[in-house]
Amino acid sequence: MPELVTPSSWSPSRRDVLRLGGLGALALALTACGGPTVGGTGSSTPSAGTGIDWSSITPASEITWWSNHPGASKEVEEELIRRFTAQHPEISVRLVTAGAGYDEIAQRFQAASGTDNLPDLVIASDVWWFRYMINGQIMPVDEIFAHLEVDVADYNPTLYGDYSYDGKHWAAPYARSMPLFYYNKEMWAAAGLPDRGPETWAELEEWAPALREQVPADGAPLGLGTGTSWSAWWFANMLWGQGGQYSQEWTVTLETPEAVAAGQFVHDLFHAKEIAAVGTDTNADFAAGVFASVVGTTGSLTGLLDTVSFDLGAAYMPDGPAGTGVPTGGTGLAIPSSRTPEQQLAAAMFLAFMTDPENTAYFSQSTGYMPVRTSAQEGETMSAIYDSTPQYRTAVDQLATKARSQDWARVFVPSGDQILTDGIEEIVLKGTDPAEALAALTPRLERAFRENVEPYL
Repeated sequence: MPELVTPSSWSPSRRDVLRLGGLGALALALTACGGPTVGGTGSSTPSAGTGIDWSSITPASEITWWSNHPGASKEVEEELIRRFTAQHPEISVRLVTAGAGYDEIAQRFQAASGTDNLPDLVIASDVWWFRYMINGQIMPVDEIFAHLEVDVADYNPTLYGDYSYDGKHWAAPYARSMPLFYYNKEMWAAAGLPDRGPETWAELEEWAPALREQVPADGAPLGLGTGTSWSAWWFANMLWGQGGQYSQEWTVTLETPEAVAAGQFVHDLFHAKEIAAVGTDTNADFAAGVFASVVGTTGSLTGLLDTVSFDLGAAYMPDGPAGTGVPTGGTGLAIPSSRTPEQQLAAAMFLAFMTDPENTAYFSQSTGYMPVRTSAQEGETMSAIYDSTPQYRTAVDQLATKARSQDWARVFVPSGDQILTDGIEEIVLKGTDPAEALAALTPRLERAFRENVEPYL
């Protein structure tokens, strides 16, 4: 089984993953797979933002921030802006709802490239930031953070390292998450189960008959959502738990016995064993008692606590027969490379402020996303939160014990996440034979790599 990634042992993988001589000059056209294209439209080179004497720059008086308000956080983000402008009344921040999710923002950001309609700060999710970097659309933050004396060593090394390439960091972590296993404690008690999440997926199967008696006829013991930037994320836990991977570096490994076993496992959850089901709105269905449990992002925690009428349990993702592994996800924030130095400096000041220990703790408390600062994770604010609401502690502890960096096929191959989602939805929604569904993905991923990456290695 591949080595687990923990904050104490992990060194930033993006630098290692993308140590590719010519990749920084990549100019790609995305194959017919949805989402933004990669290459050709950026108006700057990846070196933008370096070599500037930031001490000679006066910050701009107004900046624009594009967000999708992760975890229904618009009011929280507005409060962060109020806090910032109270300290820096010379800088105003305009918050723009640029999309309903990460993919919509990426499409809008791509469409605006080369125009004057770009923001000064933009959401950069786990499957999109490196495309911005390759296109030359975002700047490294190292030099500007050094000028601002940002204590980057205090960022959680796993989360900050996720944005590392060629010795530079191209974003800062903001709304970072992991999938968690949420469960209805009242249904658990009525089913005679211990007050904890299942330690393994096999244990959930054992518990399923008792849980099925607690849900309505159209319900299920487990709710699992589908869709881009979601299906391939939670499925990674099941895949790794079976000893499989989406890829071994650039080699697609979806036709291995381990990968097929993972596909068969999720197929049986929905079909043969009827343990899982897809809801119209999985979290809402869970809150309404349609599902006894649900896999959700840590960013859903605050919303669930506010919504459910029952005692909410939060647990680690279950292990598989071959071990464990949980992907990190969510989003960071990046500064576009084509903005003026004045705009970039103001944006960096706001970015540093939002992700400082006090404000990341506030954002975590308000949303459920993980605090991105090491000091904040064990600071006074978060410690008080853990005492009063221990569910918040679960994601932080899972990060330390089960986190694993994602497979390259999902996060580095253009539209790899969408391609993988297509296959998982074939299995989940249509009941397609897993071996057939996964085998159909291999040539698509290989073509995307062959046409869009391999020539530039």
